[in-house]
Amino acid sequence: MKLKPLSDRVVVKMVEAEETTKSGIILTGAAKEKPQIAEVVEVGPGGLVDGKEVVMTVKVGDKVITSKYSGTEIKLEGEEYIIVRQGDILAIVE
Repeated sequence: MKLKPLSDRVVVKMVEAEETTKSGIILTGAAKEKPQIAEVVEVGPGGLVDGKEVVMTVKVGDKVITSKYSGTEIKLEGEEYIIVRQGDILAIVE
């Protein structure tokens, strides 16, 4: 099954959070922050959103930083994805 987002929506898959700190301390599941870096899996077509023309600036494969608690989390075929609006993407990581 494939997800095809509509309008200005983007499907992302979160990148795993670091298991250890820079000093080598191993983090437990509760101590880890929710990851904010994600990889773009699918991109909607853009178009008119709330009466304004939206041009999609992200593309499949981009690494992006999203707002911390934005989007809708879904699970499909054992994989976890988040569907966010392009406006909830704060930056592209290069």
